[in-house]
Amino acid sequence: MKYVVTLNGKNYEVEVNECEAYVANVTDAVAAPVAAPAPVAAPAAAPAAAPAAAPVSANGTQVLAPMPGSILNVNVSVGAAVKAGDVLMVLEAMKMENDIVAPCDGVVKQIPVTKGSTVNTDEVLAVI
Repeated sequence: MKYVVTLNGKNYEVEVNECEAYVANVTDAVAAPVAAPAPVAAPAAAPAAAPAAAPVSANGTQVLAPMPGSILNVNVSVGAAVKAGDVLMVLEAMKMENDIVAPCDGVVKQIPVTKGSTVNTDEVLAVI
């Protein structure tokens, strides 16, 4: 079965496999039928550490924080040439280390955060 789940204002499509024995027990216990969720077009869930699409401004491509956390390490400096997929920095969130990677090839123009900085979701971490 497919469901649409909304998390932090973003829709994700989730597919769940049913177990026949479990479904049989649940349907016996349910008195009234449950309406199926209305179909909604939603983007497929992306890995947590990879921002979906980096906004492009006149000043360059912004790399945004995918979640709140603190910066453990900054691996690049302003003026460094990077390729798509290069690790720019490491963000610690919920006791997990998340690599923040470059979404495109280019030169780092700005890094408004430093090691130890606390950041919020969608805060600019770097501009390429």
